Amino acid sequence: MPLNQIKKYNSLLDIAGLSIRERERSLKAIFKRDVADNTNFKFRTKQIQPTPKEGQLKLDILYAHLTTAVTDKKTRKREYDIHRSKRLHWLKHHLEEKQKEGMLVFSAKDRDGIRTYIYDTTEYYVIVLEPLRKVDAYYLLSAYHLRGRDKEKIVKKYKRRRLPMLY
Repeated sequence: MPLNQIKKYNSLLDIAGLSIRERERSLKAIFKRDVADNTNFKFRTKQIQPTPKEGQLKLDILYAHLTTAVTDKKTRKREYDIHRSKRLHWLKHHLEEKQKEGMLVFSAKDRDGIRTYIYDTTEYYVIVLEPLRKVDAYYLLSAYHLRGRDKEKIVKKYKRRRLPMLY
């Protein structure tokens, strides 16, 4: 749906009434514009890379992480998530730091390592990056709308953040 390509933060994409095929076409057009074809896909001068996974295309993995959610933790099965998908165009807005008010940007140590978070406290939207050590870049792990107890979890991460932000 071309109308979705002119949507700006903090409006939501109109995808609920679309067929699966139309929805995918609309979301992929936004993903292509903001991520795949974006030569300046960076956060604070550091290039952002999709997380590699053997046997899969990096951009396909990233697209899946931005439009689906894990529904079975044991098998890591993912399914379409309307809450992530209708905010897909928010990613670029936040990575370019176009908004200063209501934002928390911090790094915290998780069980999987150090993560950098860009958290919109007004819209409850978070982007999760993993700083790369050998290259001055980030992996983009995911971006999603926080709901329920996840809002409390991000505040706890912020309280135990690394000072100063190392990455």
